[in-house]
Order: sequence, then C-alpha cells, then structure tokens
Amino acid sequence: MTTPDPARPGRSADSPAPGSAGAAIPEQPAGDRPPPTERRASEGHSASADRPAARDEPAPAPEGRHAPEGQPAPEGQPAAGDRPATEDGHTPGEQPAPEGKPDRPNLGDVVLRLDGVVKTFPGVRALDGVQLEVRAGEVHCLLGQNGAGKSTLIKVLAGVHRADEGSITWLGQPFAPASPQAAMRAGIATIYQELDLVDDLSVAENAFLGHEESRAGFLRRRSTAYRTRQILARLGHDHISPRRLVRSLPAAGKQIVSMARALSHDARLIVMDEPSAVLAHDEVRNLFRIIRELTAQGIAVIYISHRLEEIRDIGDRVTVLKDGRTTAANLPARSTPTRELVSRMTGRTIEYVFPPRASTAATEPLLQVEGLTREGEFADASLSVRAGEIVGIAGLVGSGRSELLETIFGARRADRGTVTLNGKRITSIGGAVRAGMGMAPEERKSQALLLDEPIYRNMTLSSFAGYARGGFTDTGKERAAAAETAAALELRPRGDVNRPIRTLSGGNQQKVVVGRWLLGGTKLLLLDEPTRGVDVGARAELYQVIHDLAARGVGVLMVSSEVPEVLGLADRVLVMREGHLIHEAPASEIDEATVLDLVMAGSLMEGEPA
Repeated sequence: MTTPDPARPGRSADSPAPGSAGAAIPEQPAGDRPPPTERRASEGHSASADRPAARDEPAPAPEGRHAPEGQPAPEGQPAAGDRPATEDGHTPGEQPAPEGKPDRPNLGDVVLRLDGVVKTFPGVRALDGVQLEVRAGEVHCLLGQNGAGKSTLIKVLAGVHRADEGSITWLGQPFAPASPQAAMRAGIATIYQELDLVDDLSVAENAFLGHEESRAGFLRRRSTAYRTRQILARLGHDHISPRRLVRSLPAAGKQIVSMARALSHDARLIVMDEPSAVLAHDEVRNLFRIIRELTAQGIAVIYISHRLEEIRDIGDRVTVLKDGRTTAANLPARSTPTRELVSRMTGRTIEYVFPPRASTAATEPLLQVEGLTREGEFADASLSVRAGEIVGIAGLVGSGRSELLETIFGARRADRGTVTLNGKRITSIGGAVRAGMGMAPEERKSQALLLDEPIYRNMTLSSFAGYARGGFTDTGKERAAAAETAAALELRPRGDVNRPIRTLSGGNQQKVVVGRWLLGGTKLLLLDEPTRGVDVGARAELYQVIHDLAARGVGVLMVSSEVPEVLGLADRVLVMREGHLIHEAPASEIDEATVLDLVMAGSLMEGEPA
C-alpha cells in the first residue's frame, strides 16, 4: 500500500488529445490534465539535480582486464560489426530501429506511438491491434490482467519480439529494434518484473552490463564503480556498495540495482514492470520521487502495476489492455473511477473480492513454532496454525517475514527453536514435504519453477511418485491430473498443459505453483506474497483457491505486503517488525490503520507502538 505524496499538487488542467486512439476506445476528456510542461514546472523539480556524471569524465587508469567482445560503440555511433536490419533476421520491408538519438523532444511531445500492433504465437494472438501513445515527461500507466498482453507489448518495445503487423513510431521514426541492445541504443530501457540480474557479478558490473566502460581494450572498474555510486545516490540508496555481489542483496536491493541499470543508459523512455512489487512502503515513496525527477527532465515512463492506488499517486494517463486489445486509451489517472478501470480489465467492478469465510473450530494446532531464531534475521518467533485456519503475517519488506517462512519450511537452518507439524519435528525441506507441508515462495521463477518444462510437469513435482508405475511415470495420468487442476484454477491459455511454463504470464505461473500443492495432499501451505504481480482478476481467483484449501482442512500461513489482503483473507493476523512478532489479533478485531501504525513504528514514525 502507498500513501500519496502530500507535496505533490493536484492536476486539473488540459492534456493533449491522443493522436491515434480508435473511435471506439474511451479517451481522456479535454480539460482533465495539464500538459507535462506545465505540470512538471509547477512541481518545482530541477532538471539537473542528482544527474549522473558525464561519460567522458576522467577516470582512473585501466586495471588490466580486457573488455569482452561486442563492446558497444560510443553513444550515437553504430557498434562495430553491426549489420543492416535485413541481415539480422528482419523480414523484407521491416524498418530498423533508428541509429543514434535525435535531439531531445520537448515536454508533452509524442515520443512513442503504436497503431494496430499485432503479435501472434502458435495458437495464441497475444497482441490484437494494440494502440498506445506516450508523451515526453509523462507517466503513462498500462493496466490489464495477466495474459492481457502487457508482457508481450513490453518485449516488442524492448526488441525481444518483433511485431507481425501494425506500426510503431519512436521519436518520429519507424521503429522495429532487431535486439534488446538496439532498443537500448535507441533510448528505451526496460525494468522487468522478474529481475534479469547476474547474481555472481557485482552491483556495478550488473549496472553497466552490456555497455561496460573501457579504454584501449581494458575495463575501467574504478570509473564504473564511481558512476554506479552516483546512480545509487540518485536512487536514494547510496548505502549499497557498487562492489557488493548481487546475490547477497535482498529482493528490494536487487530491484534497486535493476533500476540503476536502466539509468546507466541515456534512456528517453523507461518501461517499469511492477517496480514496487518487492519494495517497502517508504521505498515506494522514494521510487515515486525518482520517477518525478526523471519526468521533470523530459524522460517518459511506462508504469505497469496492479496496485490501483499507485496509479493515482504517480500516473498521468492510463491505457487498459484486455485479451491483447486496447479497451481504453489515455484515461486520466487520478479521476477515472476504480470501478471503471477494473471493469475495463475484467468485467468486474471491485478490486478486492474476498470469498466469505466460515469460522474455524478450535482444534489442536497443526503447525507449532516455538522460539524460532536466526541471528540477524528474526528472533524468538512463536506461532501456531490450526487445520482449516488462515493466518496472515503483515510487515515491511526486510522485517524477516520471508526468512521466517523459509525457516519453517526447512530451507534455512534455525539457530534456536523448533518447528513441528502434526507432532513431527521439521528440520529440512524433504522432511517438511513428507510431513505434508508445501510452500509457494516469493521468487517463483528462481525458486519454484522449472521454466523449460511443461505446465503439467511443474504441477506434479510435489506428487511425482504418485504417477509412477514399475519404475516408469504415467505421463497420461500426469497430464490428466494437471489439466483438471488447471481448469479449476482457470489457467490461461486454457486446455494446454503441454506448453512450456516460461510462456505463461506471471499470474498464471503463480497459479501453477499453488496448483502443485492442490495435487500433493498438502496439510499446511506456506504462501509468500501469493498475489505479487497478479492482476485483479487472477487475484480474486487465487483468493477463492486459498479459501477452498482452508475449507478442505488445509492450514494456511501467508505473508503479504498488501494489508487489505491480509485482513480480508486471514482468520488471525500477526504483525512483524524488525525480526519480531509484536502483535496478534483476530482479523475482525484489527484494521488497516492499526496494522500500518504497528509495522512502521520506529521505521517511518517516531516512537514505539503502545
């Protein structure tokens, strides 16, 4: 949840009319929003504050390491060995991405326009005539359910995919980048929802990966570290060492590194896909500060989020996608009713749809955690979960929530304390699974999925032995069981469990992770950010799945950064701050304001909770 910046003035004057939206698509009415030029000037941002050092700044001498092959040429010049687009895999008649960058556009000028863009994959029309218009200095929000085409659209802009039909204009020129590097050189940087960082490289090496600074064939490590430190300071995270390995950072720190990589390029459009998903409350406010500074300098931002309150805080205009089509274009971000936005995405009119909960019987605890401690992460954690009960843990990112769940599951070794499930001591992942415990982790791609395997194989991982006979697996039985679960979860695309799971959207991948434990006879399910990056439609379906599990007697222990989600789903709520469980109450007896006061005391507010 985010809090609007009280220093940010309201926006109420005219906004330029879109140039390419179809007649049937609702557009922003005249008189709703000022042009970016007027609005940014009124906010008083400085175009030069906190800017990174120039590329030709003197740097220390080389340190003896050769630059890799394929080193990009200086900004505005083609790299050595670049070939015409038609030699790089384009079909005849396709336009290459513009080489170099024209002069910077004025605030309010159209920098990007898509008209009738189509992209198809075998059996799927992922984009079906998408229209989009983005102006310099604006935050253009892109909304849609998982599977609506947002990820495909991002990849078309980033040079990962090429559009099959339609036109894309960037800075007044036809645009069809042959590769992500070509898109970067043209001035489009993308921060993906699933971070594309190299864990075993340093922060600085990740920030400048693919365009390393070099002189005479040698990398300039100290200069790179210096520039990285400047960018991190600009992002409000100068405490992160440029030489620190990325794998040692928490999820929020990795997000900052991904943002630093985008800012290390001379980007004129930054695409941010769920950038706040792993950020704490105060870090989201810092993110918005950075975005406002960037747009004050004329940089355009495409902002994708499923948190509608963020759209109102930071957005200027909104475009909505559904089933690969643009259903609404250039809507005013602050004044368009939530009911209309949700309806354009899903056909429903409310954002949170919590199924009704029946009261649970007071039975013996299924899970018992006593005095669990990991030095430096959390201390003396004690809790219990009964069969059929949903217990939610609320707290800031970095408070120890995820680490606590992973230790309960046996993925981390506790320094002190015990975990028991149905009276059986749990000390390892194998023991947890055999005892009937399952977990859907926060980082689903790196921790929960085999991305190159089909859906059915990922869904049957926890119950694989049940499909074996005489030393061989019964693949038909596997597929049938997975197909039944996929239908119950309304997995999209429908009816194809042979599809590689990496081709699914983030929300549908999360459904597969949850579905895995539906097949495994799970008694207790641990959920770490179960709806992270999941749209409002899929979110409601996941809520129903979680409630159905509880109704069948499965205990659920969940962590979520969405306080309304914790209160709406859970029977009991635990509040965690700085590694300690500091409060427990029935969900019906605690409200959102109280939870926020508890989790932020000593972090964003002065004083301690009463």
